[in-house]
Amino acid sequence: MNALLNVIWLLFGGIWLALGYFLAGIVCCLLIVTIPFGIASFRIGVYALWPFGQTVVNRGGRVTAVSSIGNVIWLLVAGIWIAIGHVLTAIPMFVSIIGIPLGIANLKLIPVSLAPLGKVIVPSSGTYLPTYR
Repeated sequence: MNALLNVIWLLFGGIWLALGYFLAGIVCCLLIVTIPFGIASFRIGVYALWPFGQTVVNRGGRVTAVSSIGNVIWLLVAGIWIAIGHVLTAIPMFVSIIGIPLGIANLKLIPVSLAPLGKVIVPSSGTYLPTYR
C-alpha cells in the first residue's frame, strides 16, 4: 500500500516538492556557510519523494546547541514559509478522497521543515536503533 501511495504522491506533486528542496540544498551548499542547511534540505527532499513508510525522529543525544541555534535561524529564514506552503498545498489535496492521504503526508512534512537539524528519517515499521554514539 505504501508503494502505491508513494507513486500517487510522486505524480501529484511529490516530484516538484522534492526538486524544490534539492534546489534549495544546492544553493545552500554553494554558499559554504549554510552547508548544514543544504544537507538538511537534501534529507527533506528525499523524504518528500517517498513520505509513505517513513517517519522523522529526533537524533537523540546528538542534538547540540549548534543544531538548536541552526534550527532557530532556519525557522526564521525559511521554516515558517515552507510550513505555510505545506499547509496551503495540503488544503486542496483534502478535497478528494484519494487526496486525503496525500494531504496528511504533506502535513507530515511540516515538523521537519520547521526544524530539520537534529532529526533523522527512518522507516516507520519496526524499531530504530541508532548505531552511532
